[in-house]
Amino acid sequence: MGLVELVALILLLGWIGGLTFNIAGGLIHILLLLAIIVFLLRFLRRII
Repeated sequence: MGLVELVALILLLGWIGGLTFNIAGGLIHILLLLAIIVFLLRFLRRII
């Protein structure tokens, strides 16, 4: 697992944790958005 995937996984876990415990509010959804963007970029790089 590369560094980008590790960061994306940490962001995704942070989003899930925040959604479950409802601690950080809107910030957690920004983390989800960042994780999705990272996964999409990695996916597109493998295709191209």
